[in-house]
Amino acid sequence: MSGATAGVCLSISEIKALLPHRYPMLLVDRVRDLIDGESAVGIKNVTINEPFFPGHFPGHPVMPGVLIIEAMAQTAAVLAGYGMTADGGDKVVYFMTIDGARFRQPVVPGDVLELHVRKTHSRRTVWKFQGEARVDGKLVSQAGFSAMIVDREE
Repeated sequence: MSGATAGVCLSISEIKALLPHRYPMLLVDRVRDLIDGESAVGIKNVTINEPFFPGHFPGHPVMPGVLIIEAMAQTAAVLAGYGMTADGGDKVVYFMTIDGARFRQPVVPGDVLELHVRKTHSRRTVWKFQGEARVDGKLVSQAGFSAMIVDREE
């Protein structure tokens, strides 16, 4: 792919420029190893201060699986949006489907969640991805998902 850039790292400020999400729904703290239009690794530092832990579960805090999938999707949205901003586009990425989600072990406070996503297919405005979430190199979750990229409405 022409114009592919290996090893791009994005700070939280750069992520916020690409995603509409804000606290408490912004679930990606940093992106590393971004290869434009191909793959990226999102980083989520899981802390006891997350707003969902008091209710999930009291006395035994576990990150909800649906939020792990959301963090993967946000990493994919950064990947999709990264090249588009260079083209001058003002786009938003909407989650469409989740396929084959698996949860292998709990994610708890203190974990550093690595969100590995790669584009598997794209056709016009619909992109498909495979994602894996890892903690200390161990697979904790995986899923396939798709998203639609549309013009941002003012």
